[in-house]
Amino acid sequence: MKALDRDGTADADAGVPYYEPASDECEIFEHAFRKRLPLLLKGPTGCGKTRFVAHMAARLGLPLHTVSCHDDLTAADLTGRYLLKGGDTVWVDGPLTRAVRQGGLCYLDEVVEARKDVTVVIHPLTDDRRILPLDRTGELLQAPPDFMLVVSYNPGYQSVLKSLKPSTRQRFLAVDFDFPHPDTEVTILARESGLPRERCVPLVRLANALRDLKGQDLEEGLSTRLLVYCASLIADGVDLDRAVRCAIIEPLTDEPDVKQALVRVAEITLG
Repeated sequence: MKALDRDGTADADAGVPYYEPASDECEIFEHAFRKRLPLLLKGPTGCGKTRFVAHMAARLGLPLHTVSCHDDLTAADLTGRYLLKGGDTVWVDGPLTRAVRQGGLCYLDEVVEARKDVTVVIHPLTDDRRILPLDRTGELLQAPPDFMLVVSYNPGYQSVLKSLKPSTRQRFLAVDFDFPHPDTEVTILARESGLPRERCVPLVRLANALRDLKGQDLEEGLSTRLLVYCASLIADGVDLDRAVRCAIIEPLTDEPDVKQALVRVAEITLG
């Protein structure tokens, strides 16, 4: 296992995705991996959960199997299925099964979006058994020491019908994510976009002003991801107003009245 720097930051030359720690989440991840414990990441869309997982997988030297969960995702999509190939019926492993067979990190992004049978499949992997039963093949796979299961979801966006049951939640360690502290977010923007820090400061100020509107005019706060997109456009020569419109306002809403309100907030905040 590769050693982490004390602050958990990435070494670009080592091919590790850049990630700026907010607290001790890198250390908790390391502890979870060493003790073979599953991990649940909770936080709003675009706050850095997926980048964090990619960062940690690379730092620990683990293959990463990422699954973006959705309404039609079934247990078979994770475990595998029989397919016709060249006139023969052959079993093809899904990403979860490949991770269990080969070792590595399996990341289920927005796990609550998947069908309910998915949680049934992962339960045996989240206790001391660490097994994956494959009913279709009759196999009972034992997860190797370097296998880790990580799932994420956005608790502020899910309805009552799309939430994790207590019986599932209590199988995981959990780390709460939020949008970065303003100084940290300025650092992220400058690093990711190439825009000078002083020009990133007003963009972060705008982001926090828009996040204050969540639950009023907006369903979701402005993600750090979109903020990086905006800064990247500006760094590439796009006019500030146009970059804000394309990377922030238009992705946040389709409502004309809300768009006008957001433009006004941007005008006031950015001067």
